[in-house]
Amino acid sequence: MDATQQRIDSLVKGNDITLFMKGTASFPQCGFSGRAIQILKAVGVDTKTIQTVNVLEDPEVRQGIKAYSNWPTIPQLYVKGEFIGGSDIMMEMYESGELEAVIKG
Repeated sequence: MDATQQRIDSLVKGNDITLFMKGTASFPQCGFSGRAIQILKAVGVDTKTIQTVNVLEDPEVRQGIKAYSNWPTIPQLYVKGEFIGGSDIMMEMYESGELEAVIKG
């Protein structure tokens, strides 16, 4: 595992909720990232308490997270070290009530 993959791994495993996104929780820089933040807020997550990673600030992480998860798009949500998915999967899980159950444990 190279240094970028190790850094990603420690972020994913070291935080209860990690969202790799374009922009920040307070200023998302793409519609899908904004949607991911809104979904998290809708299930009661205080976005100030989660780890967000702005992939626009680090090209190595931007590419590395795609290899780490074997998932081609951003945003990517991880809960308790487990890859959940992007904004479409988050929306499906939110609508079914599954996302809240995963997050609340």
